[in-house]
Amino acid sequence: MSEPNGREIIKAGRRVGVLLPLVFRDAFDYRVPDGMEVKAGDWVRVPFGRKSMWGVVWGEALGEVEENKLKSIERMAAHLLPMTQKMRAFIDWVAWYTLAPRGMVLKMSVPVPEALEPPKVEPCYVAAGNMRGQMAERETTHIKSTPARLRIASYLSDGVPRTAREISAQAKVSANIVRECIKAGGLVQVEGIASLPVLPSLAPLPAPPALSPDQQAAAALLSAKLGAGFSVSVLDGVTGSGKTEVYFDAIAHILERGGQALVMLPEIALSVQWLSRFRARFGFVPVVWHSGIGTAARREAWRKVASGEARVVVGARSALFMPFSKLGLIVVDEEHDASYKQEDGVIYHARDMAVARARHEKIPAILVSATPSLETEFNISQKRYAHVHLPSRFGEAEMPRVLLIDMRKEKLPSGSWLSQPLKAALLATVTKGQQAMLFMNRRGYAPLMLCRTCGHRFQCPHCTAFLVLHRARGRLMCHHCGYECAVPKACPDCSHENTVIPYGPGVERILEEARALLPDARIEVMTSDLIDTPAKAEQLVMAMIEGKIDVLVGTQMIAKGHHFAGLALVGVMDADMGLAGGDLRAGERTYQLLHQLSGRAGREKAKGEVWLQTYMPEHPVMQALLAGDRDCFMALEADMRQQADMPPYGKLAAVIIEGRNEREVAEFARMLVRAQHKGNTLVASGAYQDHTPLILGPAPAPMSLLRGKYRYRILIKATRNFALQEWLSTWLLARKPPASIRVKIDVEPYSFL
Repeated sequence: MSEPNGREIIKAGRRVGVLLPLVFRDAFDYRVPDGMEVKAGDWVRVPFGRKSMWGVVWGEALGEVEENKLKSIERMAAHLLPMTQKMRAFIDWVAWYTLAPRGMVLKMSVPVPEALEPPKVEPCYVAAGNMRGQMAERETTHIKSTPARLRIASYLSDGVPRTAREISAQAKVSANIVRECIKAGGLVQVEGIASLPVLPSLAPLPAPPALSPDQQAAAALLSAKLGAGFSVSVLDGVTGSGKTEVYFDAIAHILERGGQALVMLPEIALSVQWLSRFRARFGFVPVVWHSGIGTAARREAWRKVASGEARVVVGARSALFMPFSKLGLIVVDEEHDASYKQEDGVIYHARDMAVARARHEKIPAILVSATPSLETEFNISQKRYAHVHLPSRFGEAEMPRVLLIDMRKEKLPSGSWLSQPLKAALLATVTKGQQAMLFMNRRGYAPLMLCRTCGHRFQCPHCTAFLVLHRARGRLMCHHCGYECAVPKACPDCSHENTVIPYGPGVERILEEARALLPDARIEVMTSDLIDTPAKAEQLVMAMIEGKIDVLVGTQMIAKGHHFAGLALVGVMDADMGLAGGDLRAGERTYQLLHQLSGRAGREKAKGEVWLQTYMPEHPVMQALLAGDRDCFMALEADMRQQADMPPYGKLAAVIIEGRNEREVAEFARMLVRAQHKGNTLVASGAYQDHTPLILGPAPAPMSLLRGKYRYRILIKATRNFALQEWLSTWLLARKPPASIRVKIDVEPYSFL
């Protein structure tokens, strides 16, 4: 027997599989107790070990538990909408693609277990007869008529029971006035009901801003995709071209249809301007979702999304797994950003998972960027994604002029990191009353501390990483595990005092030099060490918008989509720093970062200039930025990847084996490779034979010690049409590691540390 929606009714006495948010791949068998019926997708409370927890009815039971050991479902969550079949299929797919335990993927969709508990029952009230009638006619009885009480009477005139909180908020009166009305008999309590959210009726949307002809054409192309099933469109526009307003138009159409929209941002803590623009455009604030909000706010946000009350959600990558009930559109802003890659727990790329969720939901996805990733460019070339282009900046704004400073020709004095051309440009900009931005992609004061007598370098005891000096705090810190210690007076190796010196520049050194150059200027710094809450980010961004800052010095945080009308100059120290290290995407990521930085300058009437200090001005990345020729650079990058059979032209996976005993880690890694090599013939040249993947390693990872654990890496290369997940499953999941060792699988790795 099944319901009209196709969900089979599972009656009492039968077995069902219940998936729990734990590190398990399969659902657990439970019995449906007498007097209960369940369906796939229902939330149920079940016993597990010595406790009970919420899970989701996933379908048929495995039948592996003996009847006398089978436990029964305790209760159903009647207050929760069932998890949709589309969401369950998406969780299954993510678990298959990432080779992660399915229960851990479910856990990402329930990050706040408290949200599953029934909402608190609150007393509800209606207006008494004397309040509804006599007060409405301004007659006086024992309840004195006041403007506040009249607003209460008007709000409750429909006879619908409301909680005291709702009455206070909607009638715009204080909680004390509501309590007085209850005490005086003007409000009468009725049978208490659960305070479930009631879907609001949206007010008419404000008039949208006027779009340019290019924006209108792009908006029309995107709106044509809405309601037409699954599709992916790439909104590709130069910085300052008004991409946000274009996809706002698509969101407006979704709201008119009664659907929900999800917008993903790479740095949600820095979304101050985005939220301001959204409120101005739509007249309300969307639900915000990221790890920085408190438990109570996360619980409320989760419930609003599940019920459909949250019409628009803006969030970080984890928002992708929220239980939307009527999702109609997914937007991935700055789709190229590496922050979308989740490196811990379930390892995934949120851009790719967003496309997968859109496919399962049968809705459109919009990928937005001024510098689309090579993977996205490849999908455009294969006609999988539609390409929507905005070729010029909005209004009168022009793209900034890019200039290269060859640091090989600059003779900087010791302790100086700003070249003379950049200093002159900085002085001229501030003198004219315009704003400047200085970028250095290293936190702290100096990336290395060493002894000038014996050469000792200060390294983290838990990681293969040097300790970074943070002079403002007087501490040496590891940016990987958080270890820190005081700056020593003497070298621990040779015991000489006053010989430990900082080496190399960090952002704090750039700040120090800028303040020495411009002693009267208002200079601030923006790094994740200092700006660690949304409130601090908002304060700093607003100060920049209001012109209270002359020079902003920072790391990657300053490159993330900010619109500062008075910003005329961007200076970049060590522009080619990201090109080192052998990262597969080093060139692409450096180009994207520098292009995004460049795009902060000259976004309105002020002409913009970008000064790049580089030791490799002839590098294709620098030449592409100088010429403004993104397509030529991406073509070169694509050709290099294609020749090497690297993504997106081939498949790549990383297997990381880690544990606290290096010998055990190394031996288990070698055992894995030996087991796979049996029966497989690998070609030493790197070619494939019979489509067998090429196994590289095992070898110590570049970051061979991280947070006290030794790490070995195995890389697997395969052709694009090879069934990599099935092959990895057969190889790895059948070989359980010892309890002291952890095996992590990263499909399409972004980090090679």
